Amino acid sequence: MISILIPTYNYDVTILVRALHRQVTAANITFEILILDDASGKLIAENTVLNKLLHVAFKPLEHNIGRSAIRNLLAATASYNNLLFLDADTKIIRDDFIQKYLDAITPEVKIIYGGILYQEQAPPEEELLRWIYGNEREALAVEERMKDPYLRFLTLNFYIKKSVFEKHRFNEDIPNLRHEDTLFALGAKKLALDIKHIDNPVMHLGLESSQVFLRKSLESVEALKMFVTQKLIFAEETSLSKKGEQLKNPVTILLARGFLALCKVSIEKHLVSKDPSLFWFDVYRLCYYLKL
Repeated sequence: MISILIPTYNYDVTILVRALHRQVTAANITFEILILDDASGKLIAENTVLNKLLHVAFKPLEHNIGRSAIRNLLAATASYNNLLFLDADTKIIRDDFIQKYLDAITPEVKIIYGGILYQEQAPPEEELLRWIYGNEREALAVEERMKDPYLRFLTLNFYIKKSVFEKHRFNEDIPNLRHEDTLFALGAKKLALDIKHIDNPVMHLGLESSQVFLRKSLESVEALKMFVTQKLIFAEETSLSKKGEQLKNPVTILLARGFLALCKVSIEKHLVSKDPSLFWFDVYRLCYYLKL
């Protein structure tokens, strides 16, 4: 028995859900697919047709509650102890996707992460930064992910037992910025909840523009700094916060602020160009962390 849970916002999930429905039906197990739209007010009619499928329920929320709360609500609504979370902007690329999760589930396993892939062909120039970052930092083989199983975990494609989730939910008290997956994974580490990594990726769709990705990246830095300040995570648990806290002193803070004041425009111009460098992307975020 499995509950497949999909939070969405202004996204057509019909192709994703139909692919999942075919696979889980073929697996001949008891299942449900629950989709909640976080009050986007768009594509509601398109997604509502999914209610015609057996054991599928799509519902738009009346008020926006944010990424953490909507996942908690989906889990609370789920009928079964096996929960599979998928983001709306993902694509099923393997015919045995559901079966591979079912084969990996054992009484001892608490959390499983399947992985992510990005398209092989380069996208338009205005989306290159997100694509390069995704391919180099996120689309990792199982062996590479296992070197740092918690920080290589993303919430767009993971399994968790409901009984475990009830003890370790997403934090709804944090601002709806970024890094909720980091906080969730490091919280699992504190609770000694092992994350099993398997080779069962989904394809990430809907690449955002480099400008949007830069903005979201700064939001992620703000969230990370807040987590460290509020002692929700330890600074040494992520490379950016570790480096930022090691370098932090009045001189480096002044230098970071000066560097951003002088070079912000030129760095951003480079990062949205046809040949963005992740080195400068990392420098940009580190300086912003110090500035905060």
